[in-house]
Amino acid sequence: MAFNDAVAGLKQMSRTTARRRQGDRTALAALVIAGLALFSAAAFLFSITTGAANASVIDVIEAMLSGSAESTLSIRDRIVIFDIRLPRAVLGFLIGGGLAVSGAVMQGLFRNPLADPGLIGVSAGSSLGAVAMIVLGGGTLVPVAHLFGIFALPIAAFVGGLVTTILLYKIATRYGQTSIATMLLAGIALGSLALAATGILIYMADDRQLRDLTFWSMGSLAGSTWSKVTAAAPIILLSLLPLPFMARGLNALTLGEAAAFHMGIAVQRLKNIAIVSVAAAVGASVAVSGGIGFVGIVVPHVLRIAIGPDHRFLLPASALLGGSLLVIADVIARTVVSPAELPIGILTAGVGGPFFLWMLLRQRSRLSL
Repeated sequence: MAFNDAVAGLKQMSRTTARRRQGDRTALAALVIAGLALFSAAAFLFSITTGAANASVIDVIEAMLSGSAESTLSIRDRIVIFDIRLPRAVLGFLIGGGLAVSGAVMQGLFRNPLADPGLIGVSAGSSLGAVAMIVLGGGTLVPVAHLFGIFALPIAAFVGGLVTTILLYKIATRYGQTSIATMLLAGIALGSLALAATGILIYMADDRQLRDLTFWSMGSLAGSTWSKVTAAAPIILLSLLPLPFMARGLNALTLGEAAAFHMGIAVQRLKNIAIVSVAAAVGASVAVSGGIGFVGIVVPHVLRIAIGPDHRFLLPASALLGGSLLVIADVIARTVVSPAELPIGILTAGVGGPFFLWMLLRQRSRLSL
């Protein structure tokens, strides 16, 4: 009896200690998220006030709050800020947040920090769908283009990403267990197939389409307009809407699918929602910006180091940090070689590639790679 009491006491102490540790981490996560919210606002203002137009932060804030910019900004500056930079910043924040959250969800779903929509072929599948719509939208896919209008391109990219994600999960998962090595190899194979099909479509493109596709494939927010925001924002926001409600399930999945099932998690439904959400967010992002890599792997990994793996905090923090970093990266891309513009995909790859190699070397012993 005394022994049982002692065991019960030890278990209670363990639970109390765990709660204290969780409380400490929760407070830290809340502080980080609050800081990221302020950082996001600063990055947003930095984006719309940086460039050739002569406008200060105070002028822009006054113009946005008053709804009229004539008193403080010239007509030229108003057009540059509200019709060019503002939709570009909004689109950049949505795309960065969508890619970062998608990466965090895929890492939770596959239970591995190396999972990333770009790395495992999902972005390539989305690109295939988008390129197919661009090249064939005036011919074979005319009915689809007419049916969906401005949403045709994001929907085509979504379908390409969804098919790739489903194939990847089916190949990498066996008896309820996901093989990381199989996932990475299958992602490379599926990405190569998607790139081959994309190459065929590019070969079929005319000169105008070819110029557009060449610049689009490198990733860029140039040419962002309110119509593009209107086309992509609803899909990205709707795809991210259910993800906060999946945090508990993703946390449970870290213990394995069997353990999550016994904890009352509808594992298959969780996987289905996660796959569709990721495909929609990545597809819409790729459709309007092209290939922007490494956001989905760098941002969640940095945040896991800072605030831990709890998806209740990891998902909103990833949205804020991913959006902010892409907005800042876009400012650098359009100013570092001014008056020309560096494709933002080149910038993110140049920074994210070395980071990914460092992370791979850091974890290769644990992953047996």
